[in-house]
Amino acid sequence: MKKKVLFLTLCIYGLTITACKHSTKENETIATKSPAEIANDSITKATFVDDFGDQMEVVLNHTQNTAKVFLNGKTYDIKKVDELPEYTAANEEYQYSNIRGNITFLKKDVDMVLFHSKQNKKENSPTKMASY
Repeated sequence: MKKKVLFLTLCIYGLTITACKHSTKENETIATKSPAEIANDSITKATFVDDFGDQMEVVLNHTQNTAKVFLNGKTYDIKKVDELPEYTAANEEYQYSNIRGNITFLKKDVDMVLFHSKQNKKENSPTKMASY
């Protein structure tokens, strides 16, 4: 009986050790482009802060028409949609838009806004008027 318990304990211990050795990155992607091709891409990075102090970073790749949105520790890969106005990118779950300085990132299936910010336009200095 003691041998069976010892054997069972060792088996469970061995399975636990081998199960814990897998990679923490489950969805590893391999870049298919060379560094020279990536360097030729037109990339724009922008960081936005909303009224609550939340920060969202957006990396737009104009060459491939893709966008990466970094929000709350998560990364969302989306593709540009030409049918929608100005810069709008979406996938089956999320949509990012930057229309006239209104930045919106929303979850489409539940119509929930995850991030919204309005960029302040830089105001020009007052126009000087000539007096006669």
